[in-house]
Amino acid sequence: MNFTPNDIQNILFKRSLFGFNQLQVEDVLDKVVEDLSDYIRENNKLKEKLDDIQDKLNYYKGIEQTLQNSLIVAQQTSDEIISNAKKNAENIVKEAELTARKIIEDANHEVLSIKYEYERLQRDVEAYRAKVESIIRAQLRSLQNLGGKEEAESEAV
Repeated sequence: MNFTPNDIQNILFKRSLFGFNQLQVEDVLDKVVEDLSDYIRENNKLKEKLDDIQDKLNYYKGIEQTLQNSLIVAQQTSDEIISNAKKNAENIVKEAELTARKIIEDANHEVLSIKYEYERLQRDVEAYRAKVESIIRAQLRSLQNLGGKEEAESEAV
């Protein structure tokens, strides 16, 4: 780079017969053209670099959007899984409660059935005892009657 904007403003051309010194002016113009060409090339490179960076930025924004969408889907999926797990847990608890009630109800019926069977057996035992007792009394009376007949016969003999 030959000149800064301040340098260009401060250039003083020497006067010659027909105005300014032509060689000096051409030399300055050549340097300005060279600088301007450098600036244009550098500007074009910077524009290309900016375009490349803008493309990369758009690419990363796309990735960011995809990640955000993935996170949203993951959060929704997580919420659904938690909700389903809670529902399943509630169903398991309800099913366990129903099963427990059924087991308790069956056990109560079995206890009542055993109680009724026990009471029936007690009545049967009591009836059997009464029957045996009445048979034994009848036998005793028969024996007493036999014993009384034998005494009467032995007295009669």
